Amino acid sequence: MPSPPRSDLPISTLEFIPLAALLTCLTALSIDIMLPVLPDLARDLGVVEANKQQLVVTSYLGGLVVGQLVVGTVSDRFGRLPILYGGLALFIVGATVASQTTTFDWLLVARALQGMGGAAPRIITTAVVRDLYSGRQMARILSMVMTTFIMVPIFAPSLGQLLALVVNWRAPILFLAIAGVLAALWAWLRLPETSPRHAGRRPDDPEPEPPIRLTVALQAIVRSRLTVGYVVANGLMFGCLMSYILSSQQIFVDVYHLGGWFPVAFGALAIAVAIAGLLNARIVVQQGMRLVSHRALIAFLGVAVGLASIGLVYAGRPPFWILWGGLWLEFFFFGLIVSNFNALAIEPLGHVAGTAASVMGSYTTFSSALLGTLVGQMFDGTTLPINLGFVAFAGAALIIVLLTERGKLFGP
Repeated sequence: MPSPPRSDLPISTLEFIPLAALLTCLTALSIDIMLPVLPDLARDLGVVEANKQQLVVTSYLGGLVVGQLVVGTVSDRFGRLPILYGGLALFIVGATVASQTTTFDWLLVARALQGMGGAAPRIITTAVVRDLYSGRQMARILSMVMTTFIMVPIFAPSLGQLLALVVNWRAPILFLAIAGVLAALWAWLRLPETSPRHAGRRPDDPEPEPPIRLTVALQAIVRSRLTVGYVVANGLMFGCLMSYILSSQQIFVDVYHLGGWFPVAFGALAIAVAIAGLLNARIVVQQGMRLVSHRALIAFLGVAVGLASIGLVYAGRPPFWILWGGLWLEFFFFGLIVSNFNALAIEPLGHVAGTAASVMGSYTTFSSALLGTLVGQMFDGTTLPINLGFVAFAGAALIIVLLTERGKLFGP
């Protein structure tokens, strides 16, 4: 296992990975645990239009976008830990308020506040990984964290459905507040400060160099061809994921009538991404981020084109096993793409890791929410919107990668 460059850290790599995964997965948990209870929530709060229930997810993402714009930058200036604790506190408050609200509008406001707080653990975790690791070892750590992050959908919908059956739809939201408290306690007890400006300072140490101004950091990001290209491509790929998340409950329940089996079908697809993440952690050190991710992107696009073609033949309602099998392959390749794209994007920006993670995360969330909402609101009782959306987004991502790499794929 790789070791952090500092030898005085109180937390080992073996403990750091699950802690980083917990902090990162709060966002995935906040989205996926709500999916089975959306119809109950909408019915209880008087929401008539079926597609409007998707706003419970997009409002959280909206808050996440706003939070991510500032989290990384202020963590470069004030340190990782104070910002992490503040964000977790806002996350806990937002979840608690959302679990008690009696109107749909106030639920959306509380979810947005929860998303703003959830930006801190997501962005700070990426910045901490970049503080401690670099190159392919960084890609390996990010891949392992991403694997755990993606494994959340395996059990989160079932957990949400179980809590709703035992109590009501408010129980899953309150569970999120409890998870936030546990994450905050673990980080407070074990996670050290890793910011180069603040880590290990003693009172008699000389004053460190002032933090890089936001404008300077943004210039460094924009001037990096790799960063811009792979961030845009990653946003398109996460647009595929968000399209699926927002449409999945209606597709599996309304189109294919799975009912209580929806969490099983949803979670089984997440296993594909988890397997891909574990595989990537093993092969990326030997083969490199470009070779793995470029091959996976081409394969993803090929499967997407095939699935969309079959969908057109069946008027948007292909046999369930064809749709599910195609989605499984797509998400397997997705798992080989996104963590490597993220590592390629942040690799040149170690000197502004916090701001870089903030801008990257904010853009990725914004673009995925926008693209996913566009496809989700086009749901018409068939699978065609999501199938065609996958083709469009993956095709655009491949074009962006080709432009970024000047037409040369699979490079070292």
